[in-house]
Amino acid sequence: MSNQLISFLQLYKPIREADQELISAEFEYKTFPEGSYLFGGMKVCSELFFICDGILRILVHQAAGKELTRYLLPADQFCTLLNSFNHEVPAPELIQAVCNVQVLAISKKNLISLYKRLPYLKVLIDEIIQRSLMEKNQIRNAYLEMEPSLRYEEFINDQPDIALRVPLNDVASYLGVSPQLINRLRKQVDEEASDQGIEF
Repeated sequence: MSNQLISFLQLYKPIREADQELISAEFEYKTFPEGSYLFGGMKVCSELFFICDGILRILVHQAAGKELTRYLLPADQFCTLLNSFNHEVPAPELIQAVCNVQVLAISKKNLISLYKRLPYLKVLIDEIIQRSLMEKNQIRNAYLEMEPSLRYEEFINDQPDIALRVPLNDVASYLGVSPQLINRLRKQVDEEASDQGIEF
């Protein structure tokens, strides 16, 4: 699994073999079953995760027990609650495994130690996380500017790997539409696919 992280980082910058070994040694492989929480909220988020397989959901609890899905993150992405992680303040958000998830995790303490040995790594990871956050915000804002009936169609076209693995209620919350609308649109997609002989 550490090879997956190294391969991902090397998409942005070549990394010496000795440095690869240092990085791999600091990240811990963890698995989380569907529905479990990697971070439970209301405390400081002190871990950075690299998603090897599965999908993570960043959510926040609202009034009346409702949940708002802020982001859905697939494999080959970093995940943490950035403000909490950087400034050591409690976070209201939670990080949940939407399906069975495999991650590489590192504590902030160990990450800082790693950065001291490999200063370029901080620049690299910070740049990747900031770029990813901007992209996620742009994508979600683009969905919210569309008519509700178009959001799901655009979502499954843009992110089919997520759309087919995430529960209906989580997709609805992420797109800001009702679960009933998503259910109706899913049925339409299934019917159209069936008419064309396509199987999901």
